[in-house]
Amino acid sequence: MTKSFARGFAVFAAGLATIATLTACGSSKDSDQLTVVASTNVWGDITKAVAGPDVKVESIISDPKVDPHSFEVSPADAAKITDAKLVVYNGGHYDEFIDKAIAGRNKKTVNAVDIATEGDHDHGSTAATPDLAKSDAAGHSHETNEHVWYDVHQVGHVAEHIADALGQLDPDHKQAYADRANAFAAKLAPIEAVTAKIAAEHPNQPVLQTEPLAAYLLTAAKADDKTPHAFQEAVEQGTDPAPQDVATVRDLLTGKQVRALVYNIQTEDKLTKDLRATADKSGVAVVEVTETLPAGKDYVTWMTDNADALAKALS
Repeated sequence: MTKSFARGFAVFAAGLATIATLTACGSSKDSDQLTVVASTNVWGDITKAVAGPDVKVESIISDPKVDPHSFEVSPADAAKITDAKLVVYNGGHYDEFIDKAIAGRNKKTVNAVDIATEGDHDHGSTAATPDLAKSDAAGHSHETNEHVWYDVHQVGHVAEHIADALGQLDPDHKQAYADRANAFAAKLAPIEAVTAKIAAEHPNQPVLQTEPLAAYLLTAAKADDKTPHAFQEAVEQGTDPAPQDVATVRDLLTGKQVRALVYNIQTEDKLTKDLRATADKSGVAVVEVTETLPAGKDYVTWMTDNADALAKALS
């Protein structure tokens, strides 16, 4: 072996050692990073807004075609949930696959429905709200409904709980999590201002829903939901509504007795498509809503768009 070759080989070996060291360090850093799993991309996006760069956040459901009610976790998903330091989910029987995955495990969680139901949020409120059908200390009315991400007021409180949970797991960044939660909540205020303006200037406007997805948004706007409860429940459960309920909904549309049809574009079927066509023909505004986060939007942009669309329809 020549001296020049020996020197070259030594340099090459040293380079490999350096790469190996850097790779090992990177792997160690990745493995040590705080991980959070969210049930859907809605709660995943909200969590990311609070977590910032200090946390790895993964969402189990991002596909708009997937129904959280009937979703079954894969072994890979189950492993993600098990390994996560924190699980953020909706609760209220909406994403029960999370409850099944964490059953019997001592897992740190943030359950949005539980937070909304408790009402006190551990952040200065003086009155608890044991039932979503009642009002909280700030006068916000709530009906029993699992789709709490359409209540931006409550989402702000959920963000605070996420910050608290992350701060307990990662005390070094506790203040950063709290600051980001406060900044996120501040971005929700303009959305509440839109619904408050509808409530003040155009209260009790009659509307229909294909299912009770945006109930909290309508409540904040003081809209009058004329949809037969049994009709909403049937559509949401994937069963056929009673003929008399279908007839009632059609009459409300053809008679222009409602100002808007709030339409979930992710659960379309022959009946809902027909109702949308009837609304279009009758000159009734259609407000499109979705259950999961649309591509290219974050939570704040999404809810801003929803509130603005409702305002346009009702004013």
